Amino acid sequence: MFALFEEAGKLQAGRVLSSAEASHQIELESGKRLKVKAAHVLLTFDQPAPAVLLPQAAALAAEIDLDLAWEFAPEDEFGFDALAQEYFGAGATLVQQLAMLLRLHDAPHYFRRAGKGRYRKASAEVLQQALAAIARKQAVQAQIDAWAAELVAGRCPEPVRAQLYRILFKPDKNAPEYKAVVHAARETHLSPLALLQRAGAITSAYQFHWQRFLHEYFPRGTGFPALAAPAIGEELPLAAGVAAFSIDDSSTTEIDDALSVQGLGSGSVTLGIHIAAPGLAITPDSALDRVARERLSTVYMPGHKITMLPDAVVQGYTLQAGGARPAVSLYLRVDEATLEIRDAQTRIERVPIAHNLRHDQIDAAITAAWLEDPTAPATAELPDEVAALRPQLAFLWRLAQACKARREAVRGRPETFTRPDYTFRLEGVGADGPTGEETVVIGTRARGAPLDLIVAEAMILANSHWGRWLADLGVPGIYRSQASLAPGIKVRMGTKALPHAGIGVPCYAWSTSPLRRYTDLVNQWQIIACARHGATAALAAPFKPKDAALLAIISAFDAAYTAYGQFQHAMERYWTLRYLRQQGITELEAAYLKDNLVRAETLPLVLAALGTEGLQRGERVRVRLGTIDELTLEVTGTVLERLGGVEAVADTEDTLEGEADDPLAAPLTVAVAVDEAEPDAGTAAPTPTP
Repeated sequence: MFALFEEAGKLQAGRVLSSAEASHQIELESGKRLKVKAAHVLLTFDQPAPAVLLPQAAALAAEIDLDLAWEFAPEDEFGFDALAQEYFGAGATLVQQLAMLLRLHDAPHYFRRAGKGRYRKASAEVLQQALAAIARKQAVQAQIDAWAAELVAGRCPEPVRAQLYRILFKPDKNAPEYKAVVHAARETHLSPLALLQRAGAITSAYQFHWQRFLHEYFPRGTGFPALAAPAIGEELPLAAGVAAFSIDDSSTTEIDDALSVQGLGSGSVTLGIHIAAPGLAITPDSALDRVARERLSTVYMPGHKITMLPDAVVQGYTLQAGGARPAVSLYLRVDEATLEIRDAQTRIERVPIAHNLRHDQIDAAITAAWLEDPTAPATAELPDEVAALRPQLAFLWRLAQACKARREAVRGRPETFTRPDYTFRLEGVGADGPTGEETVVIGTRARGAPLDLIVAEAMILANSHWGRWLADLGVPGIYRSQASLAPGIKVRMGTKALPHAGIGVPCYAWSTSPLRRYTDLVNQWQIIACARHGATAALAAPFKPKDAALLAIISAFDAAYTAYGQFQHAMERYWTLRYLRQQGITELEAAYLKDNLVRAETLPLVLAALGTEGLQRGERVRVRLGTIDELTLEVTGTVLERLGGVEAVADTEDTLEGEADDPLAAPLTVAVAVDEAEPDAGTAAPTPTP
């Protein structure tokens, strides 16, 4: 005897080996034996065997007209065998009864189960709703199939193109566009990225990287609401005897900082560090604050940037030469002979800005030799107004070297900068920013160049002094700290004034770029409160001790700043690969790092290379470049010859924050899971298995 039963939602049949009151021992066609509850058995029969019966019943079930069966079905609960007799006639055969069971089992929108082998037909209203839903689902599936067919044929449907970045990186896996890409990728055995590239959805690698970044971090675009720069409500005193100058590159419009020097030759020199003061006008939770807090930082990339604040607002507070600009100033009185700092004072004032120096225009002339020897001629032509600043710059150079030496004594080892800074200049950039086709010029600038060091050490003085001042007055701030220089100990952000081992200072609070970084704007609000209220500043400062808002700002800023930095690095890598193509470079000289990685000697490029076996760290080699992929930002190489000589190569080179540059671009990963099981697209129950 054979039995048909339901097990885990599936209809199965097998030979009954033994029976008890509540269960049967049944052997399937495969030889597997199951203990089946008697309540789960729907039919028992002697012949034909299940291997013959089930295919016959399945074929007949497909021919049953569901609408007709629904019409024949009684309004009350019924059994499948009763409906089979209504549909096929009073003498319905075993095959016909089983066919009806399979058909009912397969049509829950027409008939809902009411017990073992028993059903109740859906109401006319419910049935129409179910059929309409099935029709819609079938239409969607037809659309998915059509889009997938286009992708397979090498064409990208417009709806898929419009959802490109969502499909690849933040997909709704139930969306038809996503399903079409998955289906086509399976059909073609291509990766989703390669499939979409072949279909023309990705026509420009640069635009792909740019639009992907905007989709993730600026989904509403990079424009600003119509916001004017609010006026500073108080009358600020004019800094007496000050003629400050800034030092930036030519592309800088957000001039946050300037320097001044007074009292040269008197034995006591006053160094002024003047920081743009948007915090005097922008108030916490104002419209401009909400804009700045949403962006958190200016985003930089070769040939373009996305500013934290609207340009009109930036121009309202930037330290532009030619007038007196609002500033938060730190005045340090320095012993001219020993370069020891004797005291400090913070003032809120208007500072006359005499010059905006551009280091990329004067670096070649302002050398260490020119600064250290008053009689040494400049190695390049200098404008008269810059040459006139030679005494001030020479003092700042002496002071910067002394400050650096003091920090290095605290660090326990000198800062090492064996690689240059690379600069990127794009030729022919339009008003809307780069297109990715511009000619790129990559230049170098030695780390620790005099003007660089002057500005860097002055900013470290300001950030460390103001950080200590906030802590002494009990006013919370946002600090950066590093517990030690041991491997793996990274820079952290927090609200406690902890030492920064990488810089060699007891505490460090970013405060000198309030036009470009939101943390600096927050700290400026706190510093302004200290300057105005002194010992009672903790009561007046916008952020109070243990303020949860500060922790939220730190968390959001850290994530955004990291992401922006990774994007900048990716864009620099993109333009480096473009440079290789534009210059026709097929070979380059490099130094071996580790793990099959080599670093180019004259370009900001780290790549994986074959043939590095037996190389020692820092060994110089000639590398032949392989395929350049501007979409994944990958390029491979093969070592052609060993050139001899060993460069000093560190795992991480020091920066002013002791953090490492990323050697490779982050891998381009997409969220399209081609290997996942297809979701169930229909409403049918599981098919029976013999």
